[in-house]
Amino acid sequence: MEKNIEQTQTTPINVALLVCLVGFPQISETIYTPSLTEIASSYHITLNVAQMTLSIYFLAFAFGVFFWGISADYFGRRKAMTSGIFIYIIGCLLCLISNSVGLLFLGRFVQAFGASTGSVTTQTILRDNYQGTQRHQLFAKISAALAFSPAIGPLVGGVIGQYQGFRGVFLALVLMGLALLFWTLKSLPETGNARSVNYGPQQILTIGKKMVKDPYTMAFGLLIGLFNGLLFSYHAEAPAIFIDTFKVSQSQYGLMGCVVASATVLGAWLSNRGLKHQSPEIMIERGIYLSLVGCLALTVVSLAPLFNLALYISGIGVILGGIGMALPNCLSLALTKFSDTAGTAGAFLSLGYYVIVSLCTFLIGIFHTGSLLLLPLFCLGLLILSLVCIKLAKRTISHS
Repeated sequence: MEKNIEQTQTTPINVALLVCLVGFPQISETIYTPSLTEIASSYHITLNVAQMTLSIYFLAFAFGVFFWGISADYFGRRKAMTSGIFIYIIGCLLCLISNSVGLLFLGRFVQAFGASTGSVTTQTILRDNYQGTQRHQLFAKISAALAFSPAIGPLVGGVIGQYQGFRGVFLALVLMGLALLFWTLKSLPETGNARSVNYGPQQILTIGKKMVKDPYTMAFGLLIGLFNGLLFSYHAEAPAIFIDTFKVSQSQYGLMGCVVASATVLGAWLSNRGLKHQSPEIMIERGIYLSLVGCLALTVVSLAPLFNLALYISGIGVILGGIGMALPNCLSLALTKFSDTAGTAGAFLSLGYYVIVSLCTFLIGIFHTGSLLLLPLFCLGLLILSLVCIKLAKRTISHS
């Protein structure tokens, strides 16, 4: 069990930079979604084919977090971050100049592979530099940025796409990548251990096997995957709910996303306050129970007699507020037993939970019927599994 101690920062780090680095991959994922129809028309493909660029992004991201997590141990956190951002810029350039759907797919793959360093390497840096409650609170801030990133993307992308087209969106991503690369080179220090990593493929596999055999680590890995799966399943289902069923416009939907994301930020704030008096495991459990209440309320609202947009948004807000309380604590606790190999362990962790995210978004697409009941029932199933995982983690702690 992790000791809840305060440790001063060993290397000065710009927290605003870390927030931007962890948030830009999700902005890159969603910023061009309002332009999917234009992309389909421009490349003379169906909308379904255009939507495959989202699947390609997730696939490349899963490979990327594994690669950059291990690279962060071998070559250092700073090199892993700057190299990933450079590759991301190349991917954005390929998307910008693409004149065929094949080149666009390649650009999206390269873009996501590079962007994934922002997720796994940033988390590794936080685990390097902070301990105890301070780390839990910083992960809460990071989770707040992750909550807003998918909402900001479509809102900004819709405005740019309306006036500059989808190539204007990709140009904006190129400029964002260049700005992040300059800022990172200027302000991000190396936070890894001074010693070089001298283990090879066999040792990497040994780390993976050790993680799989550890119920504590597996429980928090599953929790992170289930919570992120719930969040991205919401973002996958939300356009059909609000645009098709409630008949809101695309601009209204973009603004609505920011309002809903505020609930996750509020949850992270509540987690920060609660950590002054309670353990992170208790805050995770409270977050799950809050989300379960939201699921039950959303199920009732989804029935015809209470069919109301404001009530539906409120129910989703309660669900996401609970996730905002729980998720940052899971991220903070997941690798406490692997601090000596945080980059490689983070690679395995991220690979695992992005596979769960992909599975969740795939399943909700398969189950999609247009019914408002799908989302609350799907979330209910994920939250019940999450409750089992946190009970397992707490039992492991009590026996250690």
